[in-house]
Order: sequence, then C-alpha cells, then structure tokens
Amino acid sequence: MFVTVKARVHTDATGAYTELPALLTPAGLLEPLLDYCLYRSHDRSLAWMSKVARSVRMFLEYLQSNPAERDTYRLFQNFAQRLYTGTFDRATGLDPSGLCWAPRSPQDASHIVTHLTDFFDWLGEMRPEAAQVNPRYAGSSFDRLADEAAYQYRRSKAFLGHTWAANASPAETGHRIRGQRLPKVEKGEPPAFPEERFEELLAKGFNAAGRQDYRGMLITLLLHGAGFRESEPFHLYISDVFPDPSNPSQAKVLIHHPSHGGAPADWRDEKGKPRKGNRAEYLAQQFGLVPRTELLDRRHAGWKGGTHDAAYYKHAYWFLPEYGEWFLQLWHRYLEQVARIERDHPFAFINLSREPVGGVYTLTQYNKAHAAACKRIGLKVSKALGTTPHGHRHAYGRRLRNADVDKPLIRRFMHHASEESQQVYTQATTREAIATLEAAAQRLRDRHAKTPSAPGQLLPGIELDD
Repeated sequence: MFVTVKARVHTDATGAYTELPALLTPAGLLEPLLDYCLYRSHDRSLAWMSKVARSVRMFLEYLQSNPAERDTYRLFQNFAQRLYTGTFDRATGLDPSGLCWAPRSPQDASHIVTHLTDFFDWLGEMRPEAAQVNPRYAGSSFDRLADEAAYQYRRSKAFLGHTWAANASPAETGHRIRGQRLPKVEKGEPPAFPEERFEELLAKGFNAAGRQDYRGMLITLLLHGAGFRESEPFHLYISDVFPDPSNPSQAKVLIHHPSHGGAPADWRDEKGKPRKGNRAEYLAQQFGLVPRTELLDRRHAGWKGGTHDAAYYKHAYWFLPEYGEWFLQLWHRYLEQVARIERDHPFAFINLSREPVGGVYTLTQYNKAHAAACKRIGLKVSKALGTTPHGHRHAYGRRLRNADVDKPLIRRFMHHASEESQQVYTQATTREAIATLEAAAQRLRDRHAKTPSAPGQLLPGIELDD
C-alpha cells in the first residue's frame, strides 16, 4: 500500500535537483513529507529522512487499519502502545488488522514517536490552513490525512513527544504517556578487532587464490591503523594520499569532508588557470555528480562529522607508525593496478573486475570482502567479536588507551567532537576489570600481612572441616 521510493525534486526552473526519499501512497507521493525532507535537507542526513519516512508510513498504515477511531488521544496512545506490544493476538497469534507488527524495543519506539512529533510540529506551523475545511484543497486524500493528524496533535497535545522522559512532571507532559524504561546495564566490552590477528588478516585474509586485494588492505589499514570510521575512506580521492614530507617512508592521508572539503589542487578552469572551490562544486562541474552522502543508491557513503583537523579534512594519525609505512607501500601497488582503468569520478577506490569496471567501490562490497578475509584466517564474523569493519576503530581507541595517551589527544586522533565520545571505544574489558580487582585485593593482603587470621578459620566462629 505504501512504498518508500527515491524522488528527484526540482524546486525552480534550473536543472538542479535534490534526491530525497519519498513515500508513495495509492493517491501519489505524500507531498507534506517531501516538503519536510526538503526543508531539513541542509542539516539532516538521508538516513534520517528514510527513518522519518518509515515512521510516517507506519502511522498512516495504522490510521488505515483503524478508520473508526475518532478520539485523538486514544488514537495516538494506541499507536504508541502497538509499537511496544506489536499487533498480534497473544492467544491466537493472529492479527485481524493485517499490520503484522512485531514488538519494538523502547529505543526504536521512542525514535519513531520523536520523528512523528517533529514532523507534526513542523507541519502544523508551516501548513496551518491545510487542515481547515476547504473544498478547493489541492492535496491528495493522504496529504489531507497527514495535515489533519498534525492539526489534532497540536490541538490536543495528546501525542507522545520529546517529553517521554520518565522524570517529566504531569504538568510538563499533559496527556502524554510515558515511554517504557529498560533496566540500566553496564555497557558490554568494546567489540575490538583482535590485535594479534591483524597482520594475519592483511597478509593472508586479503589474499584470494594468490591475488592480493590491495584495495581491501588499504581501507582496513585506515580503519585499524588510523581509527577512521567505516564510511570515511570511501570519500578519499587519489590526490589525498602522498608521502609525508616529515617522513617520506610514511603515507600522509587527508580525508576531506565530502561537500565542504577543498577541491583538488589540479582543478583548472576553461582557460587552464587554477580554480578553487569545495568538493561539491568540483564533483558537479567536472563529473556531474553529487557527494556520496547525497546519493540514495548503493554508492552512498555516510559522514558522521566530528572534529576536522583543518578546513575541512581529517588527518590520518598512524598508530602504530609502521602502519603508515605499510599503507604507502600498498598504495603504490594499488596505483599500478588502477593506472590504466578509465573512470568517470575522482574517488580512489574503484571496481577492478566487477561491472562497471572503474565504477566506485561501495561500502557493501567492502563489508563482503572484509567478511571473506576474516573467514579465510578462521575468524567468525560478528559485531560482538569485533570482526566487522567497525571493530578496527574500537581496536585503535583501545590501543591508544592502553598506551596511556591523554584523553584530549585521543579525542583529536579519533576526530571526536568531545572527550565523552571516546568512552565507548576506550572502556575497560571485563578481563581488565577483574584484573584490577585482583590487584586491589593483593594490595590489601600486603597491607595487612602483619595481622594474619587465626589458622583454620574463614571468619570468627566458622571453622573448616578436617
């Protein structure tokens, strides 16, 4: 009934357009949602927009399955509850509504409600007249449905919004119900890639039938040896890698922001003069492309942000130093592989044999290659074991902590926005926590060594059996 599709949105008479996720209804595209995504396109990612589209789709599906409900408080409340409970009858296992929703986690349910709350807030502010009775209303029946929902939300304040917080007072929440809270648990061990297996992964894992996968090695070195996020190497240009002037045997790697980063220095205008600009301009002018953060197909690569070293790029801080040397050696091998392959883009990592040859190498392809490399050396692929690509960034953070690097420097090396961000990467493992307790116990024993316990006793009055 409702399908999320990719839409090209033209907002003026120029040829420029924006690609956005859109919700296709039986009456056509849901225009209010498209307007909302376009409104937030400057500060929100495509992944966020897709989540908003999913939330709106679920709400519309719920409305269609409950057409007789007129009480807005009960409607919004029941929708939120169904996110928690699912829609199946516990006794029969059947769902007469046809929604067939499984119960969602409190976190996921909260996110869905938050997305809807923000959407309805915006819709009520930007289109207040749309919900009024107007026989000349131009929107579809589903546009009208969204507008009316926004109107009822703002009028009654019956929906669950940001004030789901368990400590919110009744005066703050009004008619809003509170979200479920899970018991607090200690965060699990950081899923770091096992350090003792990394060299084996490079040398043997990325070797299939005697053919070395230099591309996979290079990306993995950027993750493990410099702590980059999984998606960041996919924004790398060939011009972003060169020998470090301070240490020519080591690679200097600068991964630029996909839009705001500076265009390559060899960019020239029609007269052959050097041209300055950012990478979004460069991609558009030279290749007719947009940054990979703005693509809705498999070529998409995210960019989380954090802190940049300069305007606007992230420097590779190699730890250990030999990783930078290995990278430069492998980089030269990789350049020999790709030297004669034509391409219609500037990105460094490309398809070598898979069609289209010379096309951009994707995050999905790398994840498959990394999993295959792990399996070749006998490692089970699991996020919990740290054997997915993100496990390398955790290994980098733990390595810095174990080397007693100061927290401000760890923040810089990992390009975090704050020192608190590094906690998930540098927290102690269970083994390290137990070792700390054992060391503390030994210190107590040493301190009280001069006052030994009475022989044969555990505690006063409790004797051991002979």
